[in-house]
Amino acid sequence: MNFFDLCVACGHAIGNVCKWFVNLLAEMCRLTYRLWWVVGLVVIMAIVAALYYTRESNLKFRFNAVAMLNGPSIQQFEQAYIPLKSPLTLPEDAAITPYVKKQEVTEITTFRVIDCLGDGVADYIDFKDKSSPTDTVEVQMQDRICLQFCVKQRNLALVPEIERAILAYLNANDALQKAYETYLPNLQSEADFNHRQALKLDSLTSNYYFYHPSSAQPMNYNGNGVNFYGDRRVRLFLTEIYNQQEHMERLDQRLQLATAPVTLENHFSINPSPVNGRIKYLVLFFLFGWIAGCALAALIEQRKAIKEWLNK
Repeated sequence: MNFFDLCVACGHAIGNVCKWFVNLLAEMCRLTYRLWWVVGLVVIMAIVAALYYTRESNLKFRFNAVAMLNGPSIQQFEQAYIPLKSPLTLPEDAAITPYVKKQEVTEITTFRVIDCLGDGVADYIDFKDKSSPTDTVEVQMQDRICLQFCVKQRNLALVPEIERAILAYLNANDALQKAYETYLPNLQSEADFNHRQALKLDSLTSNYYFYHPSSAQPMNYNGNGVNFYGDRRVRLFLTEIYNQQEHMERLDQRLQLATAPVTLENHFSINPSPVNGRIKYLVLFFLFGWIAGCALAALIEQRKAIKEWLNK
């Protein structure tokens, strides 16, 4: 069989599948017309079930927050996070245990945070789990991870308590705590070093501007609305000065947030679209009810043949 024969065979297979689907759809339409009262009853029951499932008190909402890992690795965090996904492995004395066992919080999971520009800033969250650890363009961040859980509308007032309970459970983990105790002094040393370097750079440039004989230059205009004094050789370091300042600010912010092994960049925020939205589930339950009604109608029409087959 050559490539052309393979393409022909695939085309025939696709055509047969499409033909079977069209014939099935036509048969379902005929069953709906002949036994409309059976199909209609099942569809109505399915719609009623959808309305009950999507009642206001039963609506579920997703909450997301980006967590910062201050020392622990992703693997250490995921190992500590596993018990939250399976209530049977949670310790009884954990603050989050009652919420999980009573199903007040469900679908607890995590997603990787992606950095596309390589600047240490989160660009988007991989909710579809399509990113790869070996990707060098869309890099999975090693110090941030997205936490997600679902809460029913009647339990929305418990979200702040659930947030505190999750953080308390994670930050009590021994492995995460040890990694944090090692990380914090190193972060403090790095921040102090950057402050010292910024002061040195500022003092050197200031000394050259004001005390060096060759620094007495007229005001220069760089074409972007910014005026500079001093020698051109000093102005070449302005980009490095700005980069140093930006890096120092990021470190200071990180140091300020690093109050525990796991902290949140922001509180858990709600996704305004409910997980079990009414329109979506009405459509799904309608299709399910129609298929089930057609199957029931087919059984009713073939009941004599089925009875004869059973009596053989």
